Amino acid sequence: MNIIVCIKQVPASTEIEIDPETGTLMREGTLSTVNPFDRYAIEEALRLKEIYGGEVTVLSMGPPQAEYALRFAVSMGCEHAVLLSDKAFAGADTLATSFTLACGIRKIGRFDIIICGVKTVDGDTAQVGPGLAEELEIPHVCYVRKVLEVTNGDILVERMVDEGYETVKALLPCLMTITKEINEPRFPTLQGKIFSLNTCIKIWNSNDLNGNSGRFGLNGSPTQVIKVFPPRKRKKGTLLTGTLSDKTKKLVEKLGELKLV
Repeated sequence: MNIIVCIKQVPASTEIEIDPETGTLMREGTLSTVNPFDRYAIEEALRLKEIYGGEVTVLSMGPPQAEYALRFAVSMGCEHAVLLSDKAFAGADTLATSFTLACGIRKIGRFDIIICGVKTVDGDTAQVGPGLAEELEIPHVCYVRKVLEVTNGDILVERMVDEGYETVKALLPCLMTITKEINEPRFPTLQGKIFSLNTCIKIWNSNDLNGNSGRFGLNGSPTQVIKVFPPRKRKKGTLLTGTLSDKTKKLVEKLGELKLV
């Protein structure tokens, strides 16, 4: 079984800078880490490999320092790693990101399952997984909380819905987005860390992908950021003390001052 895991390196701090011209995150030189939800995707891929055999390839799109995220995935147990890195990919929205990842997966070749984290903590859209499946024209199941069985040609999973969960069978190849309820990610071993340092990370640019250049990065992004600003800081609340009667009286007086009663 050939499994591809798509991961993203995200800012490890809330102290980030925004490009004033494009309205996008300036990732160069920013302290980064593996998107937390993607660690569950890596873990599930490794568990499927241990049960059914095969290999796991981890794929990411980002600046050169995103190589750290790929080496972390290799240290967990993935065999191969590919980084899609080119200034032409910068500023991509979810549509352009899905297209770029799809180009990378076509270049990788045959696969049975693609696994993505349910969302990223910097974008929080949960759109790239489904968008990638649509680009590749394969079935997808989102919010998967448990893989029940993989047979010759299909996969049986449980996915979370508002009312609880439902059981879904999908034909292979397919794509899944994984929730954090599915497993507990392992920690890299010392042997894994050493192996990751010696692993060759394939780095592909826009010319390597043979895709429509008009669909990469900002050029291929119909979503344009008009303005980015931090949320307004909330004022400190007022703590009422005393007996219940005292607090009730103070509350009524405060509401009166605010002309709310």
